[in-house]
Amino acid sequence: MLRYWKRRRERIRFRLEQLTLQKRLVIAYILIMLLPSLLISMYIFKGQTGNAVEELRKNHEYSLEIEQINLKNNMETMKRAAERALVDRRIIEYLMEPNTMSVLDLIDLDRIYLQNIVWIQYNNPSIERIQLFASNPMTNEMMPVLLHESRVRNDPWYKEVMNSDEKDVWIFSRSTRELIQNRPGLEEDFKPKISLYRERQYPQGTHVGILQVDMLLTNFFPNTFSPLQDEQSQMVVLDLQGDIIRNPANRFLEQNGVDDETLREQFAILEPDREGKGNFKFSVRGVPYLGVYAYVEPLGAYMLKVASLKPVYDGINDARNRIILANVMLLAILAISTYYLNAIILKKLHVLTDSMKRVRQGDFGIDLDIRGGGEVGDLAHHFRKMLRKINELIADAVNKQAAAKEAELATLKNQIDSHFLYNTLENIKMMAEINDQREISNALTSLGGMMRYNMRWTSEYVRLRDELTHIGNYVSIANIRFDDRICLVTDIPDPYLNLELLKMSLQPVVENSIKHGLGDAELTIEIRAKKEDDAVLISIVDDGAGIAPEQVRELNARIERGVEGESRDASGKGNGIGLANVHSRIQMHFGKEYGLRVDSEPGRGTRVTLRIPCLILNGGLTANAEAADRG
Repeated sequence: MLRYWKRRRERIRFRLEQLTLQKRLVIAYILIMLLPSLLISMYIFKGQTGNAVEELRKNHEYSLEIEQINLKNNMETMKRAAERALVDRRIIEYLMEPNTMSVLDLIDLDRIYLQNIVWIQYNNPSIERIQLFASNPMTNEMMPVLLHESRVRNDPWYKEVMNSDEKDVWIFSRSTRELIQNRPGLEEDFKPKISLYRERQYPQGTHVGILQVDMLLTNFFPNTFSPLQDEQSQMVVLDLQGDIIRNPANRFLEQNGVDDETLREQFAILEPDREGKGNFKFSVRGVPYLGVYAYVEPLGAYMLKVASLKPVYDGINDARNRIILANVMLLAILAISTYYLNAIILKKLHVLTDSMKRVRQGDFGIDLDIRGGGEVGDLAHHFRKMLRKINELIADAVNKQAAAKEAELATLKNQIDSHFLYNTLENIKMMAEINDQREISNALTSLGGMMRYNMRWTSEYVRLRDELTHIGNYVSIANIRFDDRICLVTDIPDPYLNLELLKMSLQPVVENSIKHGLGDAELTIEIRAKKEDDAVLISIVDDGAGIAPEQVRELNARIERGVEGESRDASGKGNGIGLANVHSRIQMHFGKEYGLRVDSEPGRGTRVTLRIPCLILNGGLTANAEAADRG
């Protein structure tokens, strides 16, 4: 996959490079203007979408808060009705009466005390019904307020109320069963309601009956069941049993495919907090919705308002698309204008391009007629100067080629074969040995070895043992001049004798030690090698006069800059390779982490340390994989 996209990117870049500069400028202009415009528009409208959804959430939370206020008021109304219904002690005494009361007492009870309960119901229009269920079998039923408890003993809420210990129990029901079985046509009332049940014990611990206060849900949830509803939202109630209670007149959720099971699944995923409120988003059939809920603690239920986010998204997307379309149209007009303006601006550049094509075909005598300032004018001016310079270089090249031919002929005439020199040295050596001149013979042997080493420059790299042999020859010849006052000591472990290093990288250091450290006394030069991490440190140490600290710092600084000072410069004599030259060659071939450094103290000698990579040559091949590529 990565290779595919890489090839595709290369293909697109190749096609862009084939376009003219004018077209590329127009494309760049479009990208520079269009992409930021699109990104900024998307960012702004994303923020507006978030703000719109947040505003919708706040509005729905406010609606739920209003409905909660209505709930609290209606619950207080039902509680007060329940308390006032049993405030008369005469009713409690009747419920506990073990004997049958006289007819007159019953009439008084019904006309005075039970009518007070009816009066409470009539004075609270939102209350649908108040009933009292007596547990005493001797109690006479008085419709519609006083009934026997046996009529409701099989109802699902009965056990929960009996175990409530006189606490309020709130029950939702979708219908009401008619308790008087002999009333045809009134077997069941399908108006949803909420009921408050309260068990009565008198004295404490003695069950005497159950009080029921009913209120229709249309009154209990006025906003939920209001006929005036928002077309893009609906408020529902989710009770403890997971049943969804909704206004049948509002068909928003049903028409959009949001059924009760979908809402239950969303709540099961959400696991809402039973002590607060919150919101969540979900989608049904690709349509996004926002749900805002609030927990009603006394009822153990949730109020939920579900609203469609599609109108919000559609409105913002429509505005975004119109703005983007306007930007694209404006950009198209500007791009066309830019195209023709660039054609005028780049006219001289086209002339210059045609002139370059003629030069490429070999016509160097053209006259470029482009004047004026600006970038194109400057380019034309430098192009004319370049043509003049090319003509001059062509003439110089012809002259130099002729001179080179003449020099080559002269060199061929005066060339001396190097083998003639080697053979001559061998003949002189044999003559010295015949005449028993061993010192002269040994000197000629060392000189011959040095000449072969210097003239046979087939590679930049040699073994350390070859460089040490060359240094030994050099010191032997130097001892002839300095009366054997130079002592060369090498302390190199056998594995490092095959170490790869640059040719003529140690001899200049030894030459500097002799030149500046010998003086009038004897001089000992020690060459050591040791490994440090992945590198090898080769130290050339002499016991000569040494260098002052300031001069050492200046010398190292000049070596780093590639300009060696006079105190350690061998560039003017001998083979012309100084310390700075050696340092530069090491860094050029091995890297900046390698090189040469000088350490010295007056009267205690000088140490020159070369840091090179640890590359061991075996049979002509390097053991290090990095050296294999150098051939």
